[in-house]
Amino acid sequence: MFSTQTYIERRNTLKRTVGSGLILIMGNEEAPMNYHDNTYRYRQDSNFLYYFGISLANLSAVIDVDSGEEIIFGDEFSMDDIIWVGPQPTLADQSRKVGVYRTEPYAKLASKLATASKVHFTPPYRYENKFKLSEWLNIPVSQLKEKASASLIKAIVAQRSYKSTEEIVQMEEAVNICREMHIAAMRETKAGRKEYEIAAIIHGKALELGGELAYPIIFSINGQTLHNHYHGNTMTEGRLALNDSGAENSMFYAGDITRTIPVSKKFTEQQKEIYNIVLQMELSAIEALKPGIQYKEIHLLANKILLEGLSDLGLVKGNVDEMLAEGVQGLFMPHGLGHAIGLDVHDMEDLGENYVGYAEGQQRSTQLGLKSLRLAKELEEGYVLTVEPGLYFIPELIDKWQSEKKFTNFVNYDKLAQYKDFGGVRIEDNCLITADGHQILGKPIPKTIDEVEALKN
Repeated sequence: MFSTQTYIERRNTLKRTVGSGLILIMGNEEAPMNYHDNTYRYRQDSNFLYYFGISLANLSAVIDVDSGEEIIFGDEFSMDDIIWVGPQPTLADQSRKVGVYRTEPYAKLASKLATASKVHFTPPYRYENKFKLSEWLNIPVSQLKEKASASLIKAIVAQRSYKSTEEIVQMEEAVNICREMHIAAMRETKAGRKEYEIAAIIHGKALELGGELAYPIIFSINGQTLHNHYHGNTMTEGRLALNDSGAENSMFYAGDITRTIPVSKKFTEQQKEIYNIVLQMELSAIEALKPGIQYKEIHLLANKILLEGLSDLGLVKGNVDEMLAEGVQGLFMPHGLGHAIGLDVHDMEDLGENYVGYAEGQQRSTQLGLKSLRLAKELEEGYVLTVEPGLYFIPELIDKWQSEKKFTNFVNYDKLAQYKDFGGVRIEDNCLITADGHQILGKPIPKTIDEVEALKN
């Protein structure tokens, strides 16, 4: 936990911003895997962690903005609980550590909500919380998202978007765990091994360093599939392995790092050409980070470098600015350049992606690639975000566009056929926006061709 004062100040800021009413912050329950007592790894709700700091199941809290009253609702451990999980600090003791001096049994929460004239809540993303909230507030489950409090959502986003010095310490710790995960993967990736062997090493390294996975591991020789969680392939000479894996530290802050590794000891010349385009995209995008620039503009900058690189290789032709405006780059990078990161690997996206990544009134593009940009608004000091350009050769998408005769004046489909078995390259780092620029979080993680190859020998 952070200091008691940190949590008190966070809640006081929230009260001032929301103004009036009763704020409900729901914690998470255990989630059964295949029967009640066999559960998935527990993860507390990030808003609950931010304002109340306690990582225990079956808690919720209310903040009465008008009276200032704060209550954590939950049940103390029974002797039956202690037999199975051992002695635990009392809920009352843990609540005092975060500056809350009143606790009540969980069963009393419903009656507390019933007496409130206005209840502010965020959109629930777990079904058990949807069902409870629907019952407590007499709102159909299908209407909970639209009935959620926009003022509470905006207040939380306005607060959590700016990372404090103590949060940055935690995020750097998470990134440094990621660093060791990725270095281990670079060293162990070789022909004849299964992808799941490397995935096990990655997960093991996170655990060894006191962390956990921030999201399911993406490790695949089929890097053209953006979120490829299948790990059953045998790695072969001449292929690339894309490793997108991140750690969550003991304070639940996330790191999100991607590197692309040759299965052989060296990159092939073709791989070097594509890899260096992506590396230049990433380096240039990071260099452009500063307060006052829209992240959408940095996304477009990276995509322009992509098109220039592909033009030099003869895979596209024509005016680069025209291609950029038309959206040719979506064939090769159909995702956005990055997203906010913090307590969530995609920070606060349970509240609504547009609330987090777009300014009020800012229009979201429908263009392939740009429509998936999760963070587009103007950058400010204190933001932390990912920069993760990629370049992919997706056979199904190439075939679709070619059959539709799409952008035939720009795309050299005949030459592109030589890359259909290439896979993909993605490189990603986590960056803090500072007063006069940016800072890459954590210790440097190998990413130049020479640095990566050095770990392969």
